[in-house]
Amino acid sequence: MLKESLQSLFVRDLLRLKSEIEQYKNESNLWLTEKSISNSAGNLCLHLIGNLNTFIGGELGNTGYVRDRPLEFSQKNVPRIELIQKIEETIEVVKQAIGNLNASDLDKDYPLVKVVEGGSSIGFMLIHLLGHLTYHLGQINYHRRLLDV
Repeated sequence: MLKESLQSLFVRDLLRLKSEIEQYKNESNLWLTEKSISNSAGNLCLHLIGNLNTFIGGELGNTGYVRDRPLEFSQKNVPRIELIQKIEETIEVVKQAIGNLNASDLDKDYPLVKVVEGGSSIGFMLIHLLGHLTYHLGQINYHRRLLDV
């Protein structure tokens, strides 16, 4: 049950991410930063894609994904259509990787040692990653409403 719930929540929030990116009236505003807003929505989107493809796709789904975390924050002006395509691909990676887990796998140790404090199981890591996704999703929503005017 937990496995299916996590899979459903990841898909739900990745679809929300896609919707947020699609809702920008002016595509160039995806890349705006202003005053104390140091990360653009576009860079947060790239960061989420890299994060999930690394920690779910690469580690649990054995996709072979190689992350370039600094590029997630330095790359600019990626076309919206490319961001959306990357989100859709990430949805499929996450669905497959979590779908291939058995319920008992959630209690096993996550392949990487001590990625985050507080727990070491695959289930704990998936919950952490879901929290990370929703945190940045909220930032993107706020960024859009504040700067896409």
